[in-house]
Amino acid sequence: MDPLYWSGMKGKSAATALGIIFAAASPTAAQLALPGAIAPNPAGTVEKVPSVNKTPKPAAPYAPPGADTVIGRTLLLNGANGALQFSGRSGALRIERFTMLGEVISDSTQQCRIDVGGGGAIETRSVGRPDGLLRFAADIPACPFEFDILDGAVLVPPQLRACIFEQADCQASPSGLWGPAPTSLGADAKAIEHARARAEAALVANYRALDARLQDRSKADDLARDEARFSSDREETCQDYSRESAHSFCATRLTEARAAFLKARIDELPQVAGKGEIPAKHHRKSPQ
Repeated sequence: MDPLYWSGMKGKSAATALGIIFAAASPTAAQLALPGAIAPNPAGTVEKVPSVNKTPKPAAPYAPPGADTVIGRTLLLNGANGALQFSGRSGALRIERFTMLGEVISDSTQQCRIDVGGGGAIETRSVGRPDGLLRFAADIPACPFEFDILDGAVLVPPQLRACIFEQADCQASPSGLWGPAPTSLGADAKAIEHARARAEAALVANYRALDARLQDRSKADDLARDEARFSSDREETCQDYSRESAHSFCATRLTEARAAFLKARIDELPQVAGKGEIPAKHHRKSPQ
């Protein structure tokens, strides 16, 4: 599944440019010290010199939300329509209810509602955490899809085509963010605001850390382009979420997903010296 997150995911979404500008501090120019011009430091003291070109540290490890954050809740596509309900536990997650709003195949001007699975439970299978988040797959014959678990929501990436239910003369797509109705988010406004700030900080830190580890500059350039696309991809996805401007629930969850995606890419790479640093094995010995 291509990542959005979406530019790494929409490929897959994850466009309005993200416009994150990273300012790199340049080393302070050395000054010539003439005899008598600067008083020497007292004996035994050490002058602290700021580190230059130090590899940025990633944000604190992100703990992906577990399946328990969605079990027993009614999730709506874009917080507005359809219904997705889960039961079970991580590793054994079941879809208890899955309905989608779509359009009539024989008359695209008309809407239809499809009850996927006919009201029966649908088993899912775990596919690990390829992009940092718990991912599951639902192998529904007419509508197979994968989804990532977010905090109180699930994210289904864009599908190549709509799900076709010929007998019901209905087609629909599960793509998008399935989350709570906006009426239930009012009391969580402060918590969402703080979560958004943490997610943005983690995204920036993980981007810097990943960029610092990429030795191939073409890959670093690709990363920069992906990151620039993320903001517009996020906006495109979240503009359909009900009353998003009032709560930013969708933008917060997608930012968390992007930060987790970058962290997963960091974990795939070996530790390297920071840019401008000489690897330890190449350090020259000081003259005796």
